[in-house]
Amino acid sequence: MAQSLLSQECASGQRPMTLKIERLSGKRRTRIRLSGAFRSEHLDQVKAEIERGGPRVALDLEEVDLVDVEGVRFVNACEAEGISVLHCSPYVREWMSRERSRPKARAHKRKKEKAPLEDEDGKHV
Repeated sequence: MAQSLLSQECASGQRPMTLKIERLSGKRRTRIRLSGAFRSEHLDQVKAEIERGGPRVALDLEEVDLVDVEGVRFVNACEAEGISVLHCSPYVREWMSRERSRPKARAHKRKKEKAPLEDEDGKHV
């Protein structure tokens, strides 16, 4: 069993936000168990643990008590890639569903509005 403990200072500087990551290898699959606050600054470490876990890996979120939008999007991406998500709280599951149904940000090219033609006196021509 491999463990990592990541700690990040809160913006307010009050207390650290901590995520514990455990890799539990079983006969059939590897389970990555997260505990604590899962935030965007932890994504690289969680990705690394998933890669080390091999072909059959699952994310266990039973002990996650705080997640940010990037964490939710990451978990959605994991599911889309076939990674099982276990013990996910109802509020996180609902948030995941809402994120999946959100329209993707699209780059809209706005047509430049043509300025009306004016003569030297500022009158429309």
